[in-house]
Amino acid sequence: MKQKFLVTGMSCAACSARVEKAVTPLSKEVAVNLLAGTMVAEYECETDEIINAVKNAGYGCEPFKLKKSENTKEIKEMKKRVIISLIFLVPLMYLSMAHMLGYTLPWILGEHMPNAIGQLIFLVPILIVNRKFFTNGFSALVKLNPNMDSLVAVGSGASLIYSLVSMFAFENHHLYFESAGMILALITVGKFLETLSKGKTKDAINSLIDLVPEKSIILKDDAETEIESSLIQENDLVVVKPGMRIAVDGVITEGAGSIDQSAVTGESVPVDLSAGDKVISGTVNKNGNFIFKATQVGEDSTLSRIIALVEDASSSKAPAQRLADKIASIFVPVVIAIAVIAFIVWLIIGKGFEFAFSIGVSVLVISCPCALGLATPCAIMIGTGKGAENGILFKDAAALENLGKCNTIVFDKTGTITKGEMFVTDVTDKQYLDIIYTIENISDHPLSAAICKFCKENNAKLL
Repeated sequence: MKQKFLVTGMSCAACSARVEKAVTPLSKEVAVNLLAGTMVAEYECETDEIINAVKNAGYGCEPFKLKKSENTKEIKEMKKRVIISLIFLVPLMYLSMAHMLGYTLPWILGEHMPNAIGQLIFLVPILIVNRKFFTNGFSALVKLNPNMDSLVAVGSGASLIYSLVSMFAFENHHLYFESAGMILALITVGKFLETLSKGKTKDAINSLIDLVPEKSIILKDDAETEIESSLIQENDLVVVKPGMRIAVDGVITEGAGSIDQSAVTGESVPVDLSAGDKVISGTVNKNGNFIFKATQVGEDSTLSRIIALVEDASSSKAPAQRLADKIASIFVPVVIAIAVIAFIVWLIIGKGFEFAFSIGVSVLVISCPCALGLATPCAIMIGTGKGAENGILFKDAAALENLGKCNTIVFDKTGTITKGEMFVTDVTDKQYLDIIYTIENISDHPLSAAICKFCKENNAKLL
């Protein structure tokens, strides 16, 4: 079976690679989406075995349920972290770099110990709001599964520890408090931009979910009963009145209606349907009353499949992303090893502990390749999200990547790339507009709406 899961606790490409590695022995195929925090796996074992494999790797996992994603809280939290980090980073950089820029510090701050204490005071709030880097990073390191957070934690932590020791033991001005602050602040800005990217794609999926009405009316024992749309079962008789959205797929058994299918099919003109015709979830009944029998409900409905298609596309991996993930999975331990080797080599050469330490920390800091694991997923998520907003659905990420090589696109029908809204372009004689407006105002037909709009714009009056 093929199942989608929600995975929590992932913070970088190395994390997603670790999850894939843990699940691969149990599944035929597995794809992890770092930005969406999801995993799609095809397997024959028990679902609990997949979940336990992910949990044993150090991450949370549960079956994915279709629901609207709330991005506001996460975005607000990241925004708060960015603002606090940058506010305290400015005075921290001033205290540490003023002498390099030609500025003169007040005499007390020019002394070693007061200056060091001042830098530490401004660094502490940055450390507190970004403590997740340390908890996640060192936790992964202890489990011998280092990730990007591990690089950040080790690099900024090493700078902090060395500077604290230097304050009392070396009594010189070579402190690295600003390095720790700068690392955490800049990485947090990157995480904030990542969160915004996730939010845009979630908004596109939420707009599709909004097409499903929260409540529907079913006919039970010859009486109309309002229930949650998610509770509609196959073969239930659903009552649809003018203006109501259709929650599930089905076949009309009684009555007729004019259905606006533009949100799902792109058809610009409402379609007249009657007994025996199929209705599609997510469409709107513009006019008429009818009853239909539910044939495809829940995840089997047309709209649910479209939403799943968009989510699967954002979860799938383009060839470029697969390569980036392979590199990222071995990148972190290699970088840490290189940093340690660089430190030892410079120490052996005789450059001194302080110089060797600064080289090791520099290797860790400049090697934090968040772009490596985020660039392609961000592009895919935003691309599929913008496509969904405009009624364009990509089946997978590879199709999105291949689209860049296309030089000709053929559309199957009119109305697909137009607005889907009719309007009057010209009138040969405007003296009859009052009469036309009065007649057309009685009808609910889309053409009548376009004519009435034109009449209003030309100051026509109802007779």
